[in-house]
Amino acid sequence: MYEPIRTKSVHTMAAAPEIPHRSREEELDIRLAGQLTALLTVTDELHALATRADGGAAGAPAPDGAALAAAAERIAEQVARLSGGHYPLRAEPTDDAAAPRAGALHQRAHTLAGNALAVATTRNDTAVMALAAERVAAHAAPLRDLATA
Repeated sequence: MYEPIRTKSVHTMAAAPEIPHRSREEELDIRLAGQLTALLTVTDELHALATRADGGAAGAPAPDGAALAAAAERIAEQVARLSGGHYPLRAEPTDDAAAPRAGALHQRAHTLAGNALAVATTRNDTAVMALAAERVAAHAAPLRDLATA
């Protein structure tokens, strides 16, 4: 009554052994390393702003350059751990005007730290969870100060 199926199912073709597949844990490692690398770049930008003579916006407290440098090193160590021992490349910070960018950089860093916290929670990675939660709190304070200024 019905004609038999003569072609292979698309589902069996997707499971072909020659196509490399990553596990969920590997995908989460890659995603977390990417989030932390982006956070590292923004942290380096903020560190560069903090170490310049015109470091912060008028009326806003200047971020602590030493704390940002230490945070950047801790982030780089976590990226290296997730990437099999390969430390991330560090970009040179830009040399733009500091005042209008500081708020946007803190907002971006806060968002990236929150994303990293969500992925670290999914992975159940307590070291990165603690680091990301610390960075969320560190970037939330300047955002509150900018909002009230």
